[in-house]
Amino acid sequence: MPLGFWEKLKKPIFVLAPMADVTDVAFRRVIAKYGKPDVIWTEFVSADGLALAPESGKKKLLKSLEYSEAERPIVAQFFTSSPEHMKEAARQARELGFDGVDINMGCPDRSVEKQGAGASLMKNVLLARKLVRAAKEGAGALPVSVKTRTGYSRPELENWLPEILEEEVAVVTIHARSRKEMSKVPAQWEFVRRAVEIRDASGKETLIFGNGDVKNLAEAKKRVDETGCDGVMLGRAIFGNPFLFSEKKCPEGIEGLKLRLEVLVEHARLFEELLAGYKSFAIMKKHFKAYVGNFGGANELRAKLMGTNNAREVEAAVNDFLLYYSHEK
Repeated sequence: MPLGFWEKLKKPIFVLAPMADVTDVAFRRVIAKYGKPDVIWTEFVSADGLALAPESGKKKLLKSLEYSEAERPIVAQFFTSSPEHMKEAARQARELGFDGVDINMGCPDRSVEKQGAGASLMKNVLLARKLVRAAKEGAGALPVSVKTRTGYSRPELENWLPEILEEEVAVVTIHARSRKEMSKVPAQWEFVRRAVEIRDASGKETLIFGNGDVKNLAEAKKRVDETGCDGVMLGRAIFGNPFLFSEKKCPEGIEGLKLRLEVLVEHARLFEELLAGYKSFAIMKKHFKAYVGNFGGANELRAKLMGTNNAREVEAAVNDFLLYYSHEK
């Protein structure tokens, strides 16, 4: 089983989840600078698009696969229902220098499922296994991993997980909810513990990661102790907190507020520098909501930021606020 770089990492392993329009090239650079996780995932990318899109469309998809050396080890995640396209995407990931390839088998988005990809693969075990084999063929020596859920309509790890383990993937990340449950119920980490038991009984070396509702590293370590999993994937907790994976936390008080807002401005500049012409600046606004909160004047600053159209305007709004805030203090 080619575990690749995973063999060299000290357990437990704490990694950043792939999130569409969140973990793009700009935000990943910020995270790598202020609180780098053990491993970073890209946003998920359509393998069909990489194979079939015209040059202009492919160029946009490749922007999602742009990364800096500071982000290593970095894993490219793909979704598709076509083994041929998965093989080609994995081959491209290998040529682009990625450290690993991940297959999305858990996304509940209806447009993804209509393509026979994402969470729908839990209902099509034969195709899921073909996709893993195709990814391994295209990836060569790169380790291949899978991100999935406890089941589709209900938890069914006993039937689903052994099929994936038979393909000898490097890592399986279990989002501790079913497709039907979405995020309507709390993550059920007992299923991550069950996944570890199934892995152990199989005799496979595949690493098992858990995912769902983890707010910080302290909670991640607690989940490892409770379940015996090899690592934890954190997602939404990264919003507004690029220090999430850092042992050195953001300072308290005015110094911490200044640093957080300075990072916000840096993030906006990187977004404009790296993604102008590829993504609307409006995507930054979901980050504004996360960076700006729990301090006096936050509502007013957030309202101003939501009206900005570029990094220069973001910087001006933040500078005005800090000038006012320091005088008030």
